[in-house]
Amino acid sequence: MKKRIAQLLSALALVGTIIPPCLFFAGTLTLAALQPWMLGAALLWFAATPLWMEHKTTD
Repeated sequence: MKKRIAQLLSALALVGTIIPPCLFFAGTLTLAALQPWMLGAALLWFAATPLWMEHKTTD
């Protein structure tokens, strides 16, 4: 269950890093509004993704 929540948060964060620049280039979002969205989405992605991605070591 925790893995699914982390995957959902990662996906939402990824969308949060794609949509705001599109809105900015379309002229519906200002740079001042874009920056906090991008920072928040990036931080959320970096926090949530390692929780569900598997890293197998070769010992």
